[in-house]
Amino acid sequence: MHGKYIVIKEIYKFRKKYLSLLLAAGIFFLVLAAGGCAEEKQAGTDQEFETFTNALFCQETAANTISLHYSLKDPEAYGIEDPPITFGTFAVDDTQAAAALENTRKALDQFEQRELSVQNQITYDILAYYLKETEKSLDYILYEEPLSLVSGVQTQFPVVLSEYQFYDREDVDTYLALLETTEEYFDSLIEFEREKSEAGLFMADYAADTVIEQCRAFLDMGDGNYLYSTFADRIQNVDELTEKEKSDYIQDNALAVSDYIFPAYEKLAAEIEKLKGTGKNEKGLVFLPRGKEYYELTVRQSTGSDRSVEEMEDLTRRQISDDLTAMEQVLGITVQEAEETAGDMGENNAELFLNELEHGISETFPEAPDTELEIKYVPEEMEEHLSPAFYMIPAIDNTDENVIYINQSHMNDDLTLFTTLAHEGYPGHLYQTIYYESTDPDPLRSIFNFGGYIEGWATYAEMGSYYLMPLSKEQSTLLQKNNSIILGLYALADMGIHYEGWSRMDTVAFFSNYGITDTDTVERIYELIIGSPGNYLKYYIGYVEFLELKKDWLDEKGDAFSQKKFHEAVLKVGPAPFDIVEDYMWEM
Repeated sequence: MHGKYIVIKEIYKFRKKYLSLLLAAGIFFLVLAAGGCAEEKQAGTDQEFETFTNALFCQETAANTISLHYSLKDPEAYGIEDPPITFGTFAVDDTQAAAALENTRKALDQFEQRELSVQNQITYDILAYYLKETEKSLDYILYEEPLSLVSGVQTQFPVVLSEYQFYDREDVDTYLALLETTEEYFDSLIEFEREKSEAGLFMADYAADTVIEQCRAFLDMGDGNYLYSTFADRIQNVDELTEKEKSDYIQDNALAVSDYIFPAYEKLAAEIEKLKGTGKNEKGLVFLPRGKEYYELTVRQSTGSDRSVEEMEDLTRRQISDDLTAMEQVLGITVQEAEETAGDMGENNAELFLNELEHGISETFPEAPDTELEIKYVPEEMEEHLSPAFYMIPAIDNTDENVIYINQSHMNDDLTLFTTLAHEGYPGHLYQTIYYESTDPDPLRSIFNFGGYIEGWATYAEMGSYYLMPLSKEQSTLLQKNNSIILGLYALADMGIHYEGWSRMDTVAFFSNYGITDTDTVERIYELIIGSPGNYLKYYIGYVEFLELKKDWLDEKGDAFSQKKFHEAVLKVGPAPFDIVEDYMWEM
């Protein structure tokens, strides 16, 4: 078998994912004090509830400069003024977090959910869910890994900075001041890794080697580093600056990168090298104290599914069986032949493919508002260390600015590019984001990270894109089912390694049963799964949960079933745990 998931396909959600990394290794701080952003309470339960959620949104978003700038183009319009300039910090003291959670829960309990509007009821349920799950996470702070191999700080940090948009002079000044705090931020990250080491929870040596290699790859760019070139490009759009001022700022940025960012990366690589050998476990989480319980928590939170791990394993096997049956019914062609046909459509043009996808979904998906999109390409020096593609989530008050990054080293043919753009663009991440924001959701909803819904939807979109290509139905079916099976196998391996305790050889034997026999490839899959527990489940379990929701919709609607109505319903509920999506999709 062959599929693009042989190399892990992680789609970065920079604003939301980065937020969780910045806030004490995944702790979600919520406090009642609204500072200057809460308006005076207005009469009416819904209005009071929205004032409450707005206060939480302002407090959380203003906690660090990255989350604020990526969330809002105009913070002052939300009442946020003079926020601190900081990346945040990594901390292990959960006292403040526990108190904040308890205070927020008490404040939430003051509202009678049944008296709220449907949209506010959804927000209420989601906030209650998040508070409950975050409280459980407090016992496992040191199990988190901000230097994960797939989406760690060491790879995300420079890309986040390179996409930090300048709308005016103040943004440029804030950015440069933020760079000066890089050492402080990295020091807190290093101290967090030291505490993990002391607790016997430091990463395996091969993972440490990869982190060091990723740091070195960034440093080796030297004078060609994209933090220089992207700054120069972005500052050209600040019309209020003179050419002399732009030139001076470019020099200031160059000094800041060399004086603050490069030394921070050098120190991080050196400190990780010192900590090598202190990790107690090179296998799955199940071999750590309370590791099985932590994996169960991780899986529930990353997928948004309330199924147990055993139930997810059964669900995955059933879906793989259904996909294999569908493939067996296609006679006369092979997967390789279908891939060869789809792999060379003679276009290989990202903009053209996106236009075809946007037009192709018009009959089965609700219309989304018009928006702007820029295609960018991963710097060649970082291609080895970044995903095949990723979508940059825009600020909620500036959804007209969208960026998709393409890693050209992974785009081997038209098939890969087309399905990747479906995942990232239409009807995947870009489409889902702008459609949901067009429903005018509560701003608080934007700070939650429900990877199962987000990545599950994009994978669902990707799977459907095979039927939008100029292929026969049989070819499309073979390719789509093959891709689904491969991702399902990766999900089973994730659960097998971290929950069942599979060794490397167990993993090799498992994949060989399905025709994946390249030992080096399977070894890399094993190490990536070790470094990012539950990652594949966001995509696969999320995808299958959408299929299950569609089955429920079909059973309920019968002859009146409409794909467009189903898609409209789940999109209007928005990112949420799947039991909440299922509860409310009927009311949309």
